[in-house]
Amino acid sequence: MRPIPNESEAPNHHAHHPAFRGLYGLIGAASMTVGRQGDAALAVELAELDATDHLVDIGCGTGAAVRRAARTRAHVIGVDPAPVMLRVARGLRGGARVTYRSGAAEALPVPDGSATVVWSIASVHHWPDLPTAISEVWRVLGSGGRFVAIEHQAEPGATRHASHGWTPERAEAFASTLRSAGFSDVRVVRSDAGRRPAVAVVAVKQSGKDAMRPS
Repeated sequence: MRPIPNESEAPNHHAHHPAFRGLYGLIGAASMTVGRQGDAALAVELAELDATDHLVDIGCGTGAAVRRAARTRAHVIGVDPAPVMLRVARGLRGGARVTYRSGAAEALPVPDGSATVVWSIASVHHWPDLPTAISEVWRVLGSGGRFVAIEHQAEPGATRHASHGWTPERAEAFASTLRSAGFSDVRVVRSDAGRRPAVAVVAVKQSGKDAMRPS
């Protein structure tokens, strides 16, 4: 059994980015509290989330999707590496079944097999160590657990902020990576429900299979 990472062990990919520090960070975090309900609703739908679930939201930011998930009465843990995001998220609360923890995809502060659902919205494209992150998702999911990754759909050749997300080809590549990692029932879903077209990859952890280990 792998030990649960401490907060000090979690990589903070945003530590030196001005958008995630100080007054500028607070303004940026505040701007992320609105306009994200379409993606959150899509995540709830694809995960088939209900009151029996224990959800881990990787890269939760200011908690928009966490608060949407809480309306189903699921137990929710929001994980983010940026202190400013967690500060805003905690201030906005979300209910007694919601907690926020400092961490990253490669070091989730969650016990083995404790989640029935893991999702990540508009953050997988930031993961610098994909094998380790996928291994962590596998670790925290129980048998039959669902993984949902949602990204904004990017156009081939896009640059700067417009490139943040997945082209359809990148989504298919991520789906293939999950299959190689041992996930089953992997599918790619496209949606126009949010402010921007989105593409999602949905997968299930089946019992009796081993996860891909980072090299």
